[in-house]
Amino acid sequence: MPSPFPGMDPYIEEGEWEDFHQGFVAELAAALVPCVRPRYVVRKERRVYVEHPLADDDRPIRSDVAVLSHDNAMAAPEQPAAALSTATPVVVSLPAPEERREAFLSIREFSSMEVVTVIELLSPSNKRSGGDGRREYLRKREEILSTDTHLVELDLLRGGRRLPTVDPLPHGDFFAFICRTQRRYKAEVYAWGLRQPLPPIPIPLAGDDRDVQLDLQAVFTATYDRAGYDYSLDYSRPVLPALDTADTDWVLSLLGR
Repeated sequence: MPSPFPGMDPYIEEGEWEDFHQGFVAELAAALVPCVRPRYVVRKERRVYVEHPLADDDRPIRSDVAVLSHDNAMAAPEQPAAALSTATPVVVSLPAPEERREAFLSIREFSSMEVVTVIELLSPSNKRSGGDGRREYLRKREEILSTDTHLVELDLLRGGRRLPTVDPLPHGDFFAFICRTQRRYKAEVYAWGLRQPLPPIPIPLAGDDRDVQLDLQAVFTATYDRAGYDYSLDYSRPVLPALDTADTDWVLSLLGR
């Protein structure tokens, strides 16, 4: 069954995002190959980094206090045996770093295999303030923008911190950024709301080759259907991140609740 939503399904963000990310990137590749062959090839790539679960302020830091040697340290006064007590330990979990793998696409010229365009689908870790995933993504973004490679960024997440821009973004729940080599550090921004279908967007190619029009809604529909999200998502629970009152009422009406 198709998604009950006309465009991006907001239940995916909290319920199935990791699986959706992989599936959506694969469907993007499948949609692009017929449009760019044989001059270009489309390849699925992976970025690997380590994410620490705590924000920077919570990271362990080395103390500036010197540790005195036993000979120089003042010995603590001995306490009588009666003053000593025992406590029952409580086992707690310590934050552990996690390896993250994020999929993205590259479009390469077939003759040279040089990268012409990179297509990124943002993940929650890319939008988490102070996180390793955001720092790593913004570092890679800056690297790409310093080359002759086009960059296409898709933000299909309502939550988290938006990509940094000098000018305010237009109003919207979801965004696509098209950064062309001819206008470096300028981006064409496509913005749309929860109640709208995903729009078609241009994918720039090398030289004078015309843009490819990518139907994001068709890609989303194929991803949703192939994964069977119609029965794996729990549509009885509230949407997270929370919606405003008007959108909440719209969702309840759409779902017949």
